[in-house]
Amino acid sequence: MSENRKPCLSGKGVTKVFGVGDKKTVAVNRVDFDFHEGEFISIVGESGSGKTTLSKMLLGLVRVTEGEIEYQGKPRDITSGKKKKKYWRGIQAIFQDPFSSYNTFNRIDSVLLDCINMRGEKHLPYEKKRALMTEACSFVNLKFEELTNKYPFELSGGQMQRLMIARIFLLKPRILLADEPTSMIDACSRATILDMLLKLREETHMTIIFITHDIGLAYYVSDTVYIMEKGKFVESGTADQVILHPEADYTKRLIADVPKIYEEWDLSITGVYNLQS
Repeated sequence: MSENRKPCLSGKGVTKVFGVGDKKTVAVNRVDFDFHEGEFISIVGESGSGKTTLSKMLLGLVRVTEGEIEYQGKPRDITSGKKKKKYWRGIQAIFQDPFSSYNTFNRIDSVLLDCINMRGEKHLPYEKKRALMTEACSFVNLKFEELTNKYPFELSGGQMQRLMIARIFLLKPRILLADEPTSMIDACSRATILDMLLKLREETHMTIIFITHDIGLAYYVSDTVYIMEKGKFVESGTADQVILHPEADYTKRLIADVPKIYEEWDLSITGVYNLQS
């Protein structure tokens, strides 16, 4: 896919250093990347690998220490509040914790109306806005008439994550950054959220950057996979190349750690369980 599409977000030597001197920590270490239009990319790594710090730099929430990020083929300029707002119209995010993603004092109607206003349709009549909100909720299998006048905390975690996708459906950014969006919800809701992200990509042609520790999920959804260890990309390529033919030892270990239901689990290595007793 990437061969026929131009990069929408690129990085050269992107680095983030926290602290100075003996307390210096290099969280992201000179990474290069090209994310293409309409591509589903996964950045996979364990906790502490630097993937969330990288995602915050991509969003413009954390300053880049060294290197350069290009957006739509030009050096990214987010040097003022006005320029950041313009950038954020093109790149949005879904975060790990749905409970902290909302202002608890704002009703769901307000959350969705803000999206309509952000896309420049503040002056639409309310009936048209209501139709847009109803369509967005329907896209994620929610009923707007059952949500209106409710607060986000009245919803389940899965419903809140689906509402976040409804918000993205209304905003229609060029790029969506999904940082562990399924890690705090149950397995059934997790599959639903992933299928909705794939449907969203199919319908709007947006680029989706999926930040995850789960290499199995990455293989399921991705066109391209980047493996991140200790702040560096140790391997990248198509999902089939990276997962089926891994080269880096770290990638091989991540794959080996995925439980396989068709193999007998050897629990005796823990020293706690003895299947013979």
